[in-house]
Amino acid sequence: MTRASQIEIADIFREHGPAYRRNHRLPIRMFRVMSAIERCRTAELGGHVDECDACGYQRISYNSCRNRHCPKCQSLAKEEWLAARREDLLPVEYFHVVFTIPDSLGPLALRNQKAIYDLLFESASETLLELGNDPKHLGAEIGFIAILHTWGQNLMDHPHLHCLVPGGGLAKDGSRWISARENYLLPVKVLSRLFRGKFLHGLRESTKGPTFVGLPSSNEWRRILDDLYAKEWVVYSKPSFAGAGQVLEYLGRYTHRVAIANHRLVSKENGCVMFWWRDYRDGDKKKLMALESHEFIRRFLLHVLPERYVKIRHYGILSNRSKAKLRKCQEILAVERRKTKRDRCWEEIVLKLTGCDPRICPNCGKGRMLRHEILRPSVQIWPVRQLYLALNTHSP
Repeated sequence: MTRASQIEIADIFREHGPAYRRNHRLPIRMFRVMSAIERCRTAELGGHVDECDACGYQRISYNSCRNRHCPKCQSLAKEEWLAARREDLLPVEYFHVVFTIPDSLGPLALRNQKAIYDLLFESASETLLELGNDPKHLGAEIGFIAILHTWGQNLMDHPHLHCLVPGGGLAKDGSRWISARENYLLPVKVLSRLFRGKFLHGLRESTKGPTFVGLPSSNEWRRILDDLYAKEWVVYSKPSFAGAGQVLEYLGRYTHRVAIANHRLVSKENGCVMFWWRDYRDGDKKKLMALESHEFIRRFLLHVLPERYVKIRHYGILSNRSKAKLRKCQEILAVERRKTKRDRCWEEIVLKLTGCDPRICPNCGKGRMLRHEILRPSVQIWPVRQLYLALNTHSP
């Protein structure tokens, strides 16, 4: 049995991925993700050798794949992204709002990922912006960051949107900041029903076109829609934190998360993978789940996003085209605008994350590690598309 501290997604892919690819014809985007994770930080991608200028100690570092689905490549990307967000923070209470679509839409979402995910973003953003502007509620132009997650703790498909919303907005005449009530942003039931209406209206219109696949018969589809209109949809809202430090810490938990992190893996043996998960329907209890290795890979690949799909989006006063309004809000709220010093290199980010400076020799603790040699990839790296076509030419 392999110890938990040694197990990585990459190990599972390297051991069981070839057989899985032989038995399943994968879209090229999934093939690309598997290939990247398997090669990440190995000699196959090449690397470099650093040498201490004091004691001569040498350290080999292999290149990262930088794929956004790779659990080993997200820490640096997250820190770089958060550094850019520090300049946009407001000194107000922030709220965490989650929009979820019913499980019955899961099969349709899997076969029409881009369309359903786009509709989720569109419906949730319109709901928040419309209610925020409504004088009956806040009567202000709000802003928020929306982050798409497609998984549940058990790795099954569960598309939902995490929205980080400042508690208030800019008055329509741009003269003042209108604060939300303490611990209260917008009524959850109203959010839920407006979101349901917008999503299902958009779904009706979208499914009239030829691009949707997997639709049931007309009568069955009407019955499904009627059931969806009749049930209450889940929208979750709570004040999450106060203060810039807490905002960034909380936001960092969601922005660059992948379907499952390596630390959740417990064991892999006899063709099975075991990992821990939280059962939110059973008092948030921590449980173990064992899956056959091919089923584990299948579930992981469910969450490979469409090519170039933007999973983090900014709306309202936090959107790129509304920077002037955001600066106006900061002026009204007396935010001292100082250019945030961003980490200039990966070594500074690693120092911040771990407390260890990779530029200092780990052997003598005095010398500096300097680039000594570049390591070329250990094998010929075929372009992914060329390799994909070569492997699938004779597939049944």
